[in-house]
Amino acid sequence: MTELVQTRLLYSQDDFPVFQNRMYDSAEAARNCPRGDIRLVEDLKSGLVRNDAFDPALVDYDSAYQNEQANSASFRQHLDWASDLISKHMGLDDLVEIGCGKGTFLEMLADRGASITGFDPTYEGQSPLIQKRYFGPGLGFSAKGLVLRHVLEHIPDPYAFLCQLRDANGGGGLIYIEVPCFDWICEGRSWFDIFYEHVNYFRLSDFQKMFGNVVTIGRCFGGQYLYVIGDLSSLRAPEYDLRNPLTFPDGFTASLQEHAALPSKSDIVWGGASKGVIYALLRERANAPVAAVIDINPSKQGHFLAATGLRVSAPEDILPNLPKSARILVMNPNYCEEIRKMSKDAFTYIEVGND
Repeated sequence: MTELVQTRLLYSQDDFPVFQNRMYDSAEAARNCPRGDIRLVEDLKSGLVRNDAFDPALVDYDSAYQNEQANSASFRQHLDWASDLISKHMGLDDLVEIGCGKGTFLEMLADRGASITGFDPTYEGQSPLIQKRYFGPGLGFSAKGLVLRHVLEHIPDPYAFLCQLRDANGGGGLIYIEVPCFDWICEGRSWFDIFYEHVNYFRLSDFQKMFGNVVTIGRCFGGQYLYVIGDLSSLRAPEYDLRNPLTFPDGFTASLQEHAALPSKSDIVWGGASKGVIYALLRERANAPVAAVIDINPSKQGHFLAATGLRVSAPEDILPNLPKSARILVMNPNYCEEIRKMSKDAFTYIEVGND
């Protein structure tokens, strides 16, 4: 008999793109992208937050998926910070990165002298350090430390997944986990940071409940991410904590109405990734569409954003023709200084996550 789990609805949206970071070759294909709904709920048994409308059958990553952030100097600084933390608390000997993507972070650790192997079935490169398969039981492969960056938010049952990793790794070992921070989303009413791809939304307290032995835990990348290094042998099922109730903010999308009420024909989104996709979509639905999208990732340039079909351009293709009255909508405030320098501080800049 299936157990009925009580939930509390926090937030909902319909018809969101399944993939924010999949790029399309035409505006028509982008507008006709796969869609899914958002029903963000708090699980009243585990205390975890998830999209109850998530359908894993819709999610199939391929080479058109582009979420590389290391083109930014600011983000590379974050990766350096994470490398330092792993080196300090886990060492660089005998590591495994799970869901290593294109291998950027793995290569950074390897350049520091780490003995590391990556696992990712979607990997398309030729690095001998990366195996194109899932890490799981039966491989006969274990490590002193596991690295799990921006993977767990995509997994329908995160606790069960961590248990699988524990078992596959011989019952223990340390693990570094990095995920988006739901506390940050709530504090800033960051409606543009709710995506279909992210089935889970974590708070620091979630990992304090799941790990009996936490080596270090905190927030990073301007508070937008949270991290934990925990002992996999100390895993325990999370339970709802009446002493730490989730407070979801009123007026969660208030800034959307504010932005839509003062539209400009020269509103330019800088950042054609997840935040920019959702921001542009909900601005369009509010009858206040943005004019263009800029991104420094060459793999995005010349392609089109999911749902809106907006074309992504390089800075040099847009900036010279912009009027001085243009507003640059910086999707991630962590990059604002970098963006101001690249555009010679010539326009009005709005840090969407901080306004």
